[in-house]
Order: sequence, then structure tokens, then C-alpha cells
Amino acid sequence: MKKHPQTCIAIALAAALGLSMANGVLADASRHDRAQPVLVAANETMDQLSSGVDKTGEVVSDSWITSKVKSTFLADTSLGGMDIKVETTQGVVSLSGTVGSKAEKELAIQKAKTIKGVTGVSADALKVAE
Repeated sequence: MKKHPQTCIAIALAAALGLSMANGVLADASRHDRAQPVLVAANETMDQLSSGVDKTGEVVSDSWITSKVKSTFLADTSLGGMDIKVETTQGVVSLSGTVGSKAEKELAIQKAKTIKGVTGVSADALKVAE
């Protein structure tokens, strides 16, 4: 039975779990050379996974944020939730449409900012009716 696949799995697991046991697995130079691409790939994967995780460690998707913002607007009778379009890209919520007053626009911005996973709110396209 070859030990190379087991070594790669052990290294990837060690990198993913942040353990320092990789030093013992990489005892000789030939194993180190073979394992280096695996370590790099494991670190890149962990970076990609952690970029979509909020401070509590839970993954928050753009579609979930959009749904939550929209339902929050619809639940608030002082907001014209049906008149506000909500889109989310990488945690940034974009609001568009027309609201009845400047106070309503500010309320919509504040409500959107309170949703978990929101990293910013753009309301440039949210107009106040004249």
C-alpha cells in the first residue's frame, strides 16, 4: 500500500485544522516537495471558505441577506416595502426604487444595516418622491 496518498491526506487535514503536526509528516525532502502543492491548495481553500463566513462563523449568503432585508421592510408599516427593490452582492445591499420621504429612506438604510452579514448599504438609487 502506498503511503503517498495517506501523507497528502494527513497534510491537507493538518493544514485545514490549523495543526502543526505537518512537520512530523514532512520528515524528508522528497515528501516535502510532493506535499508543498497540497499545502498551498489547502491554505487557498481555507481562505476561500473563510471569506464567506461572518464573525459568528456562520455562512451568510447574498440571497439570504436579500430575503431578510426585504421581509424586514415588509414587516415595518412605516416603510413602503413593496416599493423598495433589494439586491445584495458580496454582502453589500443595494436599495432602489422610490420612498415617500427622506426619513423613510434613512429608516430603510438603517434597517438594512442591522441584518446579519450586511457589510454595507448603497441607497444611491433609492429616490424620495417629490
